[in-house]
Amino acid sequence: KDPLKRAAYLCELHGAPINAEDNTAMPSVFLMQQMEWREALEDANSVADVEAVEAEAQRARKDVLETCETLLDTTHDYPQAAQQVRALMFIERFMPDIDARLEQLGQRASNPCNPTFQNHGASSDFRTRTVT
Repeated sequence: KDPLKRAAYLCELHGAPINAEDNTAMPSVFLMQQMEWREALEDANSVADVEAVEAEAQRARKDVLETCETLLDTTHDYPQAAQQVRALMFIERFMPDIDARLEQLGQRASNPCNPTFQNHGASSDFRTRTVT
């Protein structure tokens, strides 16, 4: 099960289209975080530096998933959930960049059968998880 696909489907189903290609409006805090991650990844000179960026992105992914879960399953705020889905899409697109940087440093072999987020944390299922 893919929590991103589920969240996007629920948003669309309830009249809050994701429109990621056309709607790139994001909160300034998130935009700043994106820039910081990209700069940190570009400046990373060691595996530890890259892994620190990866850990931060993983924490953000977990937080966005939990927020999506609440917005979709508890408060039913689909427009806000759609914004969170767009944030999650960015994070998921960013993770292969981390893999590529680790590969440049000689620490992670590329795996074309394992795209995007497969190596980057446990999946989340909004219907069975409890937010603490």
